[in-house]
Amino acid sequence: MGAADETRDGVALTNLDQPLFDSAGATKRDLVDYLDAVHGRILPELRDRPLSVLRVRPGQEPFMQKNLPKYTPDWVRRTEVWAEASHRRISYALCDDRRTLLWFANQRAVEYHAPLAHAGRPEHPTHLVLDLDPPEGDPFTAVVRVALLVRQALTEAGLAGAVKTSGAKGLHVIVPVEPATTAEEAAAATRALAARAERLDPALATTAFIVADRGGRVFVDSTRAYGATVVAAYSPRIRPGTPVSYPIGWADLESATPADFTVRTVPALLGDRDPWAEALPAPQSLPTELVDEGRSIPVARVQAMHEGKRRARARREAG
Repeated sequence: MGAADETRDGVALTNLDQPLFDSAGATKRDLVDYLDAVHGRILPELRDRPLSVLRVRPGQEPFMQKNLPKYTPDWVRRTEVWAEASHRRISYALCDDRRTLLWFANQRAVEYHAPLAHAGRPEHPTHLVLDLDPPEGDPFTAVVRVALLVRQALTEAGLAGAVKTSGAKGLHVIVPVEPATTAEEAAAATRALAARAERLDPALATTAFIVADRGGRVFVDSTRAYGATVVAAYSPRIRPGTPVSYPIGWADLESATPADFTVRTVPALLGDRDPWAEALPAPQSLPTELVDEGRSIPVARVQAMHEGKRRARARREAG
C-alpha cells in the first residue's frame, strides 16, 4: 500500500491524496472522509433503492454509472431492473451499509442519485419531488421565493414538505407519501402542486418545460416521477468547491447560502444531528381533488415534445 492508501471496514482505499476533480477544492480523501462522517445520515436515503452514481476519474468527464462493473465485490447487494430504453436488465447496487458506501467513495463516486421508490416496488413511490430550477445567473433569492410558493400550495392542499438545496443552484421540495400511493397518483399530484404554485405568482414561477418559454422565471419541474431519480440529501455534487445537497429549515431559507454547504464544512455543521430526518414530515395520503386536478394536466415533457414538433413544422411551412 502507498502512503496515501488505507483500509476501512475491509475496503482498500487508494490514491487518497489525488485531487477529486478540477475546481473541487478537495481530494479523494476529503470525499471518503466526508461520506464516512455522514454515512449514518445518507444511508437511510439510499437504502433499498437502486442506486445511480456520478463518478469522476482523473482527466475524464464525469459519467453516470447504473450497471455495476464486473469487478464489483460479491458483498455489494444488488437488484436487477429492466431498462425499457436499452432493452436490457441492469444490475443496480443497493447501498445499504457503510462498507458499500466506502467502496463507492473509493471508485470516486461523488454524486448519489436514488429513485423515488424502493427496489421491487417501482409503482409505489415513498415521496414526491418538486425540483425548482432558477434561470441562468439568477440570484438564489428567486428560487427561495418559489419554494415558499410551493410550500403555500402544499399547505392549502393539507400537505407538508421539507426543503433541501440541490447542491447545484436550485432547491428540492420533498413530500413523503403513504405506502399505498401509486406512481400515477404521485405524478398527477406533483403536476397539480406545480400548477398551483405557478398560479400563486405566474410572474415568478413557471411550469414551462421548454427553456425558451420560461421568460427568466424559476422552473417548477413536476416531471420527477415514475423511474426518475433525485440526488440524495447529503450527497456531494461535481461542482466547483464540491457542494452538498443540504437540508434547510423553512424559516432559514431566506438567509441560506448554498455554497456554504460543502464536503469540508458539512460534518462540523451537522455535529450529531440529522436535520433532514428531523425536517421530513410523516408520510401523507394525497387529497383526491389534488390527484384529479393533476390528471387533467398534460405531462410537461410529453407536451414539450409535441410543441417542439409543432414549432419545427411551422418554421418549415413559413420558410
